Amino acid sequence: MPHPLFDLTGRVALVSGAAQNMGRNSALALAEIGADLLVTDLNGPGVEDTAECIRRMGRRALALTCDVSDEEQIKAMFRRLDEEYGRIDVLVNIPGAGYLGHPEDISIEHFTQVQLRNLVGKFICCQEGGRRMLAQGKGSIINMSSIGGIYALGRGNFTYSIAQAGVIQMTRELSTEWGDRGVRVNAIAPAQITNPGFDVRMDATPGLRETFLRGIPAGHLGVPEDIKGLIMFLASDASGYVTGVVFPLDGGNIAMGANGTIGRRES
Repeated sequence: MPHPLFDLTGRVALVSGAAQNMGRNSALALAEIGADLLVTDLNGPGVEDTAECIRRMGRRALALTCDVSDEEQIKAMFRRLDEEYGRIDVLVNIPGAGYLGHPEDISIEHFTQVQLRNLVGKFICCQEGGRRMLAQGKGSIINMSSIGGIYALGRGNFTYSIAQAGVIQMTRELSTEWGDRGVRVNAIAPAQITNPGFDVRMDATPGLRETFLRGIPAGHLGVPEDIKGLIMFLASDASGYVTGVVFPLDGGNIAMGANGTIGRRES
């Protein structure tokens, strides 16, 4: 049994991007401390596998395929949540897509799509989840951002970093708007967390892995499981007086402030 402050028994969480990596580990972490879940992802088989893992823990889990950059799909997802559970206590907004492009080269379409997938979709989820939490007088929203939303990375991350900075400021504004009505809103800003696609990118770009490691005092890249403790804390009553905070998940990267590069191109 978890400590009572961390116990989510009887509560309902929605985790997007839950088929793999940090999204999957976020969902599993919440189930481990008692939550029932709706998990969603574009990867249908992957998110169903996550749901099955949750069911094996003795929790309820509903898996949906959803593009959380599409307003109508998001609204349909929340209607399904209402039908299945009738409440939401925790919302974890994970998905984000980084399309590399230097500012002198990108199109307005490129810029707009990155904002839609990284910022606008998260806002729509916050709005839908927030309305329900406000009605019940309590809830916790956790938005995934990035260290790129805090300082400049270079390396073609221009549009991605702008979107992630927007996620951070959205989190602060929502926490201010909703704090006196019981809804807490916080963000997580990871540094480099390994996943298969990221490993391919690092392997294909000479020196990139070493560049990242030079900026991480912990001496190693993160792994998706590293998010679990922070998700448990922010979702639960253990963080009941915590809102509007951006939590680094970065092995000391932000404290060191050494990860940005100037003028270096990967392609």
